[in-house]
Amino acid sequence: METQYTLIEVISRKRKRDFLKIPSLINKGDKLFIRPLNEDVEKVFDPQQNKRFRKGNAIRWILEDTKGKMIGRIAVFYDPASDTEEHQPTGGCGFFDCINDQKAANFLFDAAKEWLKAHNMEAMDGPVNFGPRELFWGCLSEGFYEPNYNMPYNQPYYNELFMNYGFQNFFNQYTYHVPLTAGDMDEVVYKNGEHLKDDPGYQFAIFNPRKLDKFAEDFMIIFNEAWAIFPGVRPFRKQQALNMFKKLKSFADKRAIIFAYYKKRPIAFFIMIPDLYEITRKFNGNFNIINKLRFLFFVRFLKKNKRLIGQIFGVVPDFHGKGVAAGMILRFEKEVAKPNFNYTDLEMNWIGDFNPGMMKMVRQIGGKIRKTHITYRYLFDRNAGFKRAKRVS
Repeated sequence: METQYTLIEVISRKRKRDFLKIPSLINKGDKLFIRPLNEDVEKVFDPQQNKRFRKGNAIRWILEDTKGKMIGRIAVFYDPASDTEEHQPTGGCGFFDCINDQKAANFLFDAAKEWLKAHNMEAMDGPVNFGPRELFWGCLSEGFYEPNYNMPYNQPYYNELFMNYGFQNFFNQYTYHVPLTAGDMDEVVYKNGEHLKDDPGYQFAIFNPRKLDKFAEDFMIIFNEAWAIFPGVRPFRKQQALNMFKKLKSFADKRAIIFAYYKKRPIAFFIMIPDLYEITRKFNGNFNIINKLRFLFFVRFLKKNKRLIGQIFGVVPDFHGKGVAAGMILRFEKEVAKPNFNYTDLEMNWIGDFNPGMMKMVRQIGGKIRKTHITYRYLFDRNAGFKRAKRVS
């Protein structure tokens, strides 16, 4: 007799709690698993906090077996504003978790496909996020270490569930590990960065929380020149940037946020943050008042984080190839060399295999691939020609 499943839409408070709990059930006994904070997941599906709901939409489901046991979950979404670069209208599925059962996984994927087809989509990527690419994006395929903050961790069989259904590798996402040891970088970095000293127009600065407004505006200018030129990437507004830096101020280490200027013009930034999972790993997803106090005590007083995450990096186009990235790294090395610098490791939050220039730069500072996630794509027309992600220069 064929196994029957029940698909339950996540609407009620109880089902929202269940949706958040399922990864812990699937990964039970795995000491590497770290449960994301509930509020980090829930804000993705809150129209008041996620502006992608203005033009897009999302739905969540829980999968139960005949005994009422929760055995999987999935979220499905689309955002026309982020779809302009694709060959076909493409939605996404994410927050996917499932027991090691292809029929159960297929049931979830079928539901996702039919919902997206009903909203005029012709393909779906997964597992991805209804939000920024640096969060909850990709299926871990190699490097099963503990996850970085808000990056996916899953069991190895997840990749088989995706591929057996018909998903194909759209692009690889590489997380590079860099040991933080002063004077231990590739000679090319020193060569590319040192020549900037001959031009007094270049300046490099670490983040100053007392000048929040200035750094937020500088970030906005650089991001909109460096990243918002790409299809599907939305420009930052001043208030958005200011809100981001207000949040950064509460937990970031100013020494790990580097800005570059040329004749006072903001031209580049490199934002690294402490890996918050080192603090929240024992919170079991709950960020209640007690855990908030524990968090603040750890960040402000203990300062025992050992790992930094390279969150976002950008150089305005007309300064590409001029050694600005190397200059920022050399400025950061000054902080690494100081005796009170306790971080030992940097993990560059993923770089796509479609971006060989960034991969080369990270290798030059001693970076080696530590983890590989995969973004898969499934074309609804099974006879359509599949194309991997377009390579960027």
